[in-house]
Amino acid sequence: MIELNDGRDAQWRAELRAAIKPKERGAVERVTMAMLDPQERIRCNDEVNRGLTDEQAHSEATRCLDCANPQCVTGCPVAIDIPGFIKRVEAGDIAAAAATIKRTSALPAVCGRVCPQEKQCESKCIHNRMGNKPVAIGYLERYVADWQRNHPETEVAPAIVPNGRKVAVVGSGPAGLTYAGQMAQQGFKVTVFEALHEVGGVLKYGIPEFRLPNAIVDHEIDGLRRLGVEFVTNCVVGKTITVDELKSEGYEQIFIGSGAGFPRFMNIPGENLKGVMSSNEYLTRINLMEAGRGGDTPVLTGHTVAVIGGGNTAMDSSRTALRQGAERVMLVYRRGRDEMPARREEIEHAIEEGVELMTLHNPVEYLGDESGRVKAMRVQRMELGEPDASGRRSPVPVEGAIDEVPVDLVIVAVGVSPNPLVPQSVPGLEMSRRGTIVVDENTMQSNIDGLVAGGDIVRGGATVILAMGDGRRAATAK
Repeated sequence: MIELNDGRDAQWRAELRAAIKPKERGAVERVTMAMLDPQERIRCNDEVNRGLTDEQAHSEATRCLDCANPQCVTGCPVAIDIPGFIKRVEAGDIAAAAATIKRTSALPAVCGRVCPQEKQCESKCIHNRMGNKPVAIGYLERYVADWQRNHPETEVAPAIVPNGRKVAVVGSGPAGLTYAGQMAQQGFKVTVFEALHEVGGVLKYGIPEFRLPNAIVDHEIDGLRRLGVEFVTNCVVGKTITVDELKSEGYEQIFIGSGAGFPRFMNIPGENLKGVMSSNEYLTRINLMEAGRGGDTPVLTGHTVAVIGGGNTAMDSSRTALRQGAERVMLVYRRGRDEMPARREEIEHAIEEGVELMTLHNPVEYLGDESGRVKAMRVQRMELGEPDASGRRSPVPVEGAIDEVPVDLVIVAVGVSPNPLVPQSVPGLEMSRRGTIVVDENTMQSNIDGLVAGGDIVRGGATVILAMGDGRRAATAK
């Protein structure tokens, strides 16, 4: 990567700060990213958000006040020097901006697209306290990553001095990829073992291409290959090879990032009917195995589809169902719209595309036809009661208020559970009651020497950027 000075470049950044007064920076309107028209995008799988122009990126970069104590950085799980890269965008040195990001983030094009910046870095932006909209940090990160992808000649590989030591990574999701990149830059020989036939984990099988194109993920992975990271696919650690066998082959540290790929159901009558499936299966068949584009793996489709849940996976499933030709898609959620954990942008995109929000409803039973295919769902109307432990108001059934709604496909997106295969193959590994690996939160070290872990196998289901933060902590722990 490009050699930077002290990371803050105090003199020229002070000149930039002086050129535009804070009040003037706050007066600049936050940029609006162009999107595909809703009626066009539901007929294709093209990416909805189209990115920033050079002019938009420069204008947005001028809004950053380059705070002396930047709180946006504290909101970033991988501690990107956010003012540092944004000031380089403002100065027109995009290559240096990319180098600044890549000091701590291996997946900037991914994070710029799917991370919930509104709850993390952007939520800490000082503009919020000034009554302005925060700087569009995520948009700018995406812009920088995309610019460099289109200008590969500007990327200079870091000088890596091999140390003769090697580590292994189980799983090629965001936690594992981040750990792999950080360790490779430290001189370790890194091998990533992936159970599926393609590298990328949840980035490939769990996120639709209209949000995160596979080509973007592949480019980020190719960057890791250029660092010397090796990938072994179709290898199930715990079955194909054990953790003890990896240790015997000289891997001195093993990072477990096998994710949380086990779906949860609600244990209500009718869940075994044909046409009731998990979001994991539905999205994996379509995203990874190309079921929606004539691939060898089929997937059920429906005319009237119900998606159960209110998170990003529920939004992805409902929007995918529209693209699969559904005439009506209902998103059934037991709380109100304001309580949905999904990103605001994803909710808005789903509504624009025609998804119906059936909030304050909860399915209690699925009904089948003579062939055993789901034909209807019975839903209980809910109302919000007192706040629960998370601070959200708890949904309470409205006595006697049950409706029957015709459906011919139900996609259940109410959460996931950690994959138990690797933990079960390691005798003595300390596990939580939720089936997650217990680690030291500062080092990600488990109770087994040489075994570290991060991502959903530790958290039980979280965001891409939190998983990346785990990978970075494990790689930088002393």
